[in-house]
Amino acid sequence: MAMWCTIRTFAKHALELGNKPAAEPIIFVKPQGCLHLSGPIPVSAHPGEVHHEVECVVQIGSDMKPIAIAVGLDLTDRPCQGELRAEQLPWAKAKCFRSSAVVGPWHVWNSDWESLVAPGEGLHLDLAVNGQLRQSTPLHEMSVTPRQQIDALLDWAPVSEGDLLFTGTPQGVGELLPEDRVLARLTNGHGEVLSEIDIRCA
Repeated sequence: MAMWCTIRTFAKHALELGNKPAAEPIIFVKPQGCLHLSGPIPVSAHPGEVHHEVECVVQIGSDMKPIAIAVGLDLTDRPCQGELRAEQLPWAKAKCFRSSAVVGPWHVWNSDWESLVAPGEGLHLDLAVNGQLRQSTPLHEMSVTPRQQIDALLDWAPVSEGDLLFTGTPQGVGELLPEDRVLARLTNGHGEVLSEIDIRCA
């Protein structure tokens, strides 16, 4: 199982990090070993900083259509990423460290890729740290859509049934510290929680 991750899919997030919004999908991959399966996020065990990026994660079915969605965290060592980018080097150390991918409970999704960003569905991401809201954005503000992402992947990538697509994060990313409590949610237009991560950092 691979975790395909798309960056700069929300224009405001790209701008907050000093990047130009992407015109087409920019994708990297996390190995399955990055999944955080249980317990607190081991922030203090990582030899660098750990920053949160809340995302909608899509599970891909046998026909390459979405079969389930969840809230996820694409954890990132931001200073390390900046150093690697400055040297035009790969980002693996900044993105693919242990426990750098957290995925909440799955919610069955019986609709298509386009519906994930349809205003009528009202899918919305939010993330709070210690009760303070840091990220909150409707998915319809995504400037590089999940449909564009999967179409680009299928041009060249060995996508398989059961793979995950991390569809990108909105603005408001920030550092996590030991003892922080993280509450991340994916909700629908009725305010119903479809998937939730409630986790502490250690």
